[in-house]
Amino acid sequence: MKIEQRIKTWLTVSVSDLHLHSGHAVVVRDQGAIRHLAESVSPEDLAELGQRYLDARQQARLATQGDADTAFSLDGIRLRANFYRSDTGSGCALRRLAEQIPDPQDLHLPAAALGVINETQGLVLVTGPTGSGKTTTLAALLGAINRQRACHILTLEDPIEYLHTSAHSLVTQRQIGRDAATFAEGLRAALREDPDVILVGEMRDPETMQLALTAAETGHLVLTTLHTSGAANSVNRIIDGFPAGQQNQVRAQLAQSLRIVLTQRLFPRADGNGRVAAFEVMTCNNAIRNLIREGKTHQIESVLQTGREAGMQTLEVGISERMTAGLISRPA
Repeated sequence: MKIEQRIKTWLTVSVSDLHLHSGHAVVVRDQGAIRHLAESVSPEDLAELGQRYLDARQQARLATQGDADTAFSLDGIRLRANFYRSDTGSGCALRRLAEQIPDPQDLHLPAAALGVINETQGLVLVTGPTGSGKTTTLAALLGAINRQRACHILTLEDPIEYLHTSAHSLVTQRQIGRDAATFAEGLRAALREDPDVILVGEMRDPETMQLALTAAETGHLVLTTLHTSGAANSVNRIIDGFPAGQQNQVRAQLAQSLRIVLTQRLFPRADGNGRVAAFEVMTCNNAIRNLIREGKTHQIESVLQTGREAGMQTLEVGISERMTAGLISRPA
């Protein structure tokens, strides 16, 4: 049986991730928990998979740098893949993506997050650890904008995971490494391509952060992710990414342009059907803007606790809401 056919049999409904390592048992992440299968894969299996789904540039990166990212579909199952080398051989980590662009309501996004759909400029941050569903949340928001607004949506991704088809909007998706060398170069070019909405898959360096802030200040809606936990940490991550002499300016830019920070964590659904996210929400009212501008981000948590009327909530409240709705059981 070909490796693709075997992959499809391993990807049961509740499996989110698949780990293939040459000469080792296949490992799946099922409902958030690691589970070993009886089957294994060979170096030849992984070589065949890489030859089929990595282009020449990605194969060269794997050979020289030891890893390469891509995304592909198997009979309608959309997968993100990371091929890599290790001291015990070759491997591939596969992440299952939704087969269709999810609707924001299906993800149970907070009401404040739905407000992003009608924003015309500013910065939107979706944060959380690796594998917490950030890309899916952004795809849902972009999908809603695409259906409801007439605008130009431009994405910069590494790799392109969810495929958007232009609906009421025009959607342009560019892949880093293939269509642009870096996020910074892609974002610099994007500003000359008449976008209304820009998705930056990840802000990895100060240059990309500065370009994103500038875009958000100059009439564009910019959506991006950070691998951070909590609104205060996310704001600090951006500010701390710049030299000390620039940080006051960055605080002022953030205070002006930031619209919302969503921090999310995934939990197994109570019905056993996959996982669902719980959210911390920070909207940017005058109190938050002043704290950012004055460098008092340590006080943000207190504002989250009292900012319910402004759509804010702590992660603990978000988890409690999911439990009350019967979506999740009590987290371990």
